[in-house]
Amino acid sequence: MPINVLMPALSPTMEKGKLGRWLKKEGDAVKSGDVIAEIETDKATMEVEAVDEGVLAKILVAEGTEDVPVNDVIAIIAEEGEDVAAAGAAKPKAAAQEKPAAAAPAPVTERKPAAAPAMAKQASQPPAQINSPEGKRVFASPLARRIAKEAGLDLAGLTGSGPRGRIVERDVLEARKSGGARPAAAMSAAGAPALASGSDGAAVRAMFAPGSFEEIPLDGMRKTIARRLVESKQTVPHFYLTVDCEIDALLALRTDINGAAPNGEDGKPAWKVSVNDLVVKAFAAALRRTPDANVSFAGDAILRHKAVDVGVAVSIPGGLLTPVIRNADAKSISVISQEVRDLAARAQNRRLKPEEYTGGAAAVSNLGMYGVREFAAVINPPHATILAVGEGQQRVIVRDGQPAVATMMTVTLSVDHRAVDGVLGAQLLQAFRALIERPAAILA
Repeated sequence: MPINVLMPALSPTMEKGKLGRWLKKEGDAVKSGDVIAEIETDKATMEVEAVDEGVLAKILVAEGTEDVPVNDVIAIIAEEGEDVAAAGAAKPKAAAQEKPAAAAPAPVTERKPAAAPAMAKQASQPPAQINSPEGKRVFASPLARRIAKEAGLDLAGLTGSGPRGRIVERDVLEARKSGGARPAAAMSAAGAPALASGSDGAAVRAMFAPGSFEEIPLDGMRKTIARRLVESKQTVPHFYLTVDCEIDALLALRTDINGAAPNGEDGKPAWKVSVNDLVVKAFAAALRRTPDANVSFAGDAILRHKAVDVGVAVSIPGGLLTPVIRNADAKSISVISQEVRDLAARAQNRRLKPEEYTGGAAAVSNLGMYGVREFAAVINPPHATILAVGEGQQRVIVRDGQPAVATMMTVTLSVDHRAVDGVLGAQLLQAFRALIERPAAILA
């Protein structure tokens, strides 16, 4: 019997992916464990392994195809002894009958549950009512409204195929593909120019002369970043706490640690600790000292985590990833340094596993190396806090009533007010500053 190869779900939130390339061609023999294709998600490039032996009879999705839905049949394998031509000509079974390759499991408290299929979400939600510019009532699912807004389409020009004529996802997708829907008006009902938020592509383009700009299509990562940051700022009530930390003692400790590093086989120091490594360690230790801040907001509950897992923001071409250092408070600074470098290097090549960049309750984002004095970072749920770290600068301060010069570093803690209140956030930042200014405590 022909075996369907399905588009796998490689992360808890993945709904679609890009088929990067095939590593096997039609007619090639495959065995269980063979890597047959590479799938590009919004955050990483992952390998797809065959789970059965046979011959790759038919490739149904070509290399480079984007937005392939999870569970779609992408290829057919003929079992051993089966007629390859007949297997390739066979009609694929419905994807719902197959189980997708699941992403690696992770603790429930650290991972979002996998997103339900779009149709299931539509069926469970009541129709949302909106009004067209002409006053006509339009019923559409929330997902359909979001897709139409991103595509710049007017829902009033669509015919719904859902219950009671409701417009659902497939109606918008078909209209966008066929061009059968009119663009959303760039003018408000009163005739005044509508303010373009960036989500309405047609309205934004209309504000600039044709030929005056170059369009750079969004890849999956940038789309996900845009969506998640908008959701974060709209749904997470941020507040911000800022302190200045004196880091001369921290810099001296860093020099001592690097000076004591043993040489590796190549004759060079086995490790080189950065200021950011020490910041990650100190922030993890501060979270251990303030356990009520080591939390995530879960809608109907606050999850207080037993482990202290800290994400580290890493800039990569086209976006940002936040790999997570697990049990950061219990690890030595040299181990944290090596893990950060390994995760950052693999993030650059989009080779991180989903479990390496999901979960955690807090994160560190450092722009000090770019000369930024201070900034406020956006929280990335399920994190409840993120620490924005600025550049260490020599400044004139007052010490014992006299002016003095010290190396100061400004940090800003962004806090999810649903999970962490003002006093608790201040206590966390106070604990962090105490550790940074007397860094020997970090090693205890």
